[in-house]
Amino acid sequence: MTQSAPQPATRNNAPVTVGVGGAAESTDMVLNIGPQHPSTHGVLRLRLVLDGERVQSAEPVIGYMHRGAEKLFEARDYRQIVVLANRHDWLSAFSNELGVVLGVERMLGMEVPERAVWLRTLLAELNRALNHLMFLGSYPLELGGITPVFHAFREREELQSVMEELSGGRMHYMFNRVGGLKEDLPAGWLDRARAAVADVRSRMDVYDRLVLGNEIFRGRTRDVGVLSPEAVHAYGVSGPIARASGVDFDLRRDEPYLAYGELTDVLRVVTRSEGDCLARFEVLLDQTHNSLDLADACLDRLAHLPPGPVNQRLPKVLKAPEGATYTWTENPLGLNGYYLVSKGEKTPYRLKLRSASFNNIQALTELLPGTLVADMVAILGSLFFVVGDIDK
Repeated sequence: MTQSAPQPATRNNAPVTVGVGGAAESTDMVLNIGPQHPSTHGVLRLRLVLDGERVQSAEPVIGYMHRGAEKLFEARDYRQIVVLANRHDWLSAFSNELGVVLGVERMLGMEVPERAVWLRTLLAELNRALNHLMFLGSYPLELGGITPVFHAFREREELQSVMEELSGGRMHYMFNRVGGLKEDLPAGWLDRARAAVADVRSRMDVYDRLVLGNEIFRGRTRDVGVLSPEAVHAYGVSGPIARASGVDFDLRRDEPYLAYGELTDVLRVVTRSEGDCLARFEVLLDQTHNSLDLADACLDRLAHLPPGPVNQRLPKVLKAPEGATYTWTENPLGLNGYYLVSKGEKTPYRLKLRSASFNNIQALTELLPGTLVADMVAILGSLFFVVGDIDK
């Protein structure tokens, strides 16, 4: 005996659908990724509108970690602001310190000793390699490959040990000072640094073999999350992400600071034209190789420099003259800018930070629509951001 299907309810002779299984397939769904999620590298929230498995729109929601560093600068003198400046991108603490002290030195019209210039360049490149190694290990981890992160942390430990011996800090080095550096090198440090760089370089091929040679990794990243050069310019994207989209710009070459003007034969600006997740990883890997080469070149130069001071003597109360200046540096994650305004006091009237990750993460609104949810983590991780660098 067969049972007839139920008839739809009617009102005014018009059929009304009461409920049909699978009706939700045609309904947009709002999905929150974060603010606590393994792939967000911190407290970031992504508000996605999905049509099935396809992302229709994406909105990065930021501000969960905001510490008000820019306002705190106004209540600290020019020596004290360094402790605030190195914390927003905790993977690039030395580079963050550097930009602030360069800005103050420019306001003062101060020249730092040659030995300090070369030491700053060396430590900036070691810090760049430390930053990149973290992402070289964590990005494959987010795609399911656990092994590379163990290699990355071993190499990081080699470089961290020499940075810690020099500065006393493993994460926030606090080694820059207005006028130079905190102190000179410990005895024998140059040789230990050279050995650490050589050890790390000897094992860097593991990323070519283990990661780039993995067909699953290439399948998850090739032609995924393609960022056009036009979008790079529109959103102010910089650093490795911009260069992976064919934007050939690097401050170290195009507006040299520190000792980069004398390292043009070693400095290599790595670019790709594809603009996808794979290209961004390849740029990061090649930049790490080049940072190790630049570190070796700085070590060679320091070995031949005569002994001398690494800082300038400063007055007990340091005051910058009235005026304004803008300083920018090529940080590991991209362009960092420091707009300093002084009223002639011992504290900044205003110090505005332009952090690389803040602009870079905005490109997600362009990258994610039209992609699958499964590719969202691959795209998000390939932007190599630090959430503190977004929220400052």
